[in-house]
Amino acid sequence: MAFIPGQSFTLAEIASALDLELRGDGGCNIFSIAPLHLATEKDISFLSNAKYAEQLTTTAAAAVIVTPEYSDACKIPALIADNPYLAFARLTALYDDLPGQKQEIHPSAVIADSAIMGGGVSIGANVVIGEDVVLGVNCVIEANTVVAARSSLGDNCRLRANVTIYHNVRLGKNVTIHSGTVIGSDGFGNVPTGEKTGRFWQKIHQLGGVLIGDDVEVGANTCIDRGALDDTIIENGVLIDNLVHIAHGCIIGENTALAACVAMAGSTYIGKRCTFGGGVGIAGHISIADDVHITGMAMVTGTIKEAGQYSSGTGLLPARQWRKSAVRFSQLDSMHQRLRKIEKHIEK
Repeated sequence: MAFIPGQSFTLAEIASALDLELRGDGGCNIFSIAPLHLATEKDISFLSNAKYAEQLTTTAAAAVIVTPEYSDACKIPALIADNPYLAFARLTALYDDLPGQKQEIHPSAVIADSAIMGGGVSIGANVVIGEDVVLGVNCVIEANTVVAARSSLGDNCRLRANVTIYHNVRLGKNVTIHSGTVIGSDGFGNVPTGEKTGRFWQKIHQLGGVLIGDDVEVGANTCIDRGALDDTIIENGVLIDNLVHIAHGCIIGENTALAACVAMAGSTYIGKRCTFGGGVGIAGHISIADDVHITGMAMVTGTIKEAGQYSSGTGLLPARQWRKSAVRFSQLDSMHQRLRKIEKHIEK
């Protein structure tokens, strides 16, 4: 059957759409999704964390998604999934209420005569499309967005309101860019002139572009700089959160995910399937192997050659205790020197 986002479905329809085993009455109507402790008789919920298992006996949900392990303990209709959290993620697509966009070009849009647009394109109010831009089929460009000269979007891309795409930026298929994001801005390239007065910095003009692969999503207010000579490259399936900075010439491997406020210096190579927690800082001109996972607020200062989880910095402490530890940290070198003297004395 054809699903219309935002409508209600029977539990049996949901089971069929997600290819899950149904236990119990499949005729109940499900209007929305909610956590176990907040769900009502109109909602479906899910159990993906064992520490919430007790809520199965108290939830008011009409149905729940559970693993086979918890199916017998569930007294309400259930969908059985090996990975309930993944099933929940897929279910959200059925209830997504994102407003549709009419396949039309708003009269206030400014579109260059040389631009090429595929079928089913939607252009919002005050959009500017530059010379020689290419838009694939079914692209949606929302209000106040700019796509500058010689840039291209693959099929089914969506640029939310107030996105800025500079010149010579290429997006693959099924790319979503959220509001306020800037792609293709100049990298931070400058050289001291040696002059004490007058022009102290000589700008390095950024001659590369940005290449973004298929199925990439970029969050709000993120900046991805163009390359100085070569392109900055974001490979297929990469997920980038809000307020991320990616400097010029970086390469990010397939299916890597960057959480909010990650900052990456130039000419850094990131491997495939990596994850970076919020606030991670990454120095430039280094390489990070595939399947590396960096915890939040870490500072990456050197190349990482092996897969695994990495952390840096100190965890939160009461302020009084942290101040004492900070003082001790500054004393480590002198303590080390004293310890070496003691060890030499004992050896003699």
